[in-house]
Amino acid sequence: MAKEIKTDILIDATPDKIWAILTNFDNYPNWNPFIKSIKGDVKVGNTIIVRLEPPGAQGMTFKPKVLAFDAHKEFRWLGHLIIPGLFDGEHKLALTDNGNGTTTFTQSEKFKGILVPLLKQMLDGSTRNGFILMNKKLKELAEQK
Repeated sequence: MAKEIKTDILIDATPDKIWAILTNFDNYPNWNPFIKSIKGDVKVGNTIIVRLEPPGAQGMTFKPKVLAFDAHKEFRWLGHLIIPGLFDGEHKLALTDNGNGTTTFTQSEKFKGILVPLLKQMLDGSTRNGFILMNKKLKELAEQK
């Protein structure tokens, strides 16, 4: 079973400015309402430690593998709940330069595994809401002069 959540927001800032905010992991607790922390050496192939706290749901800490870390464009990881195949999530943060000083920020996640149907309501609710809240806070921060 598979499911994808995808959200977009238009930000009046350059990809460089947004990337600087997204990769300042030490500052996440101060502004990010969804991804509370990212720790470790963020490089493709490495395992990092991520703490998620979706609104209205229990938080979780997991250790995903970094799949992409392309400066000013994309940060993507793959995490598993306990064991691969049970509940896997490929999380993606992407920046699209609109060529006019604005950037489209896309946050998405592809979920696979036997637990996806059981967790569908949580994914459509608190997880999607967490994406939206984070997107809005990122926009606020990036658009500050």
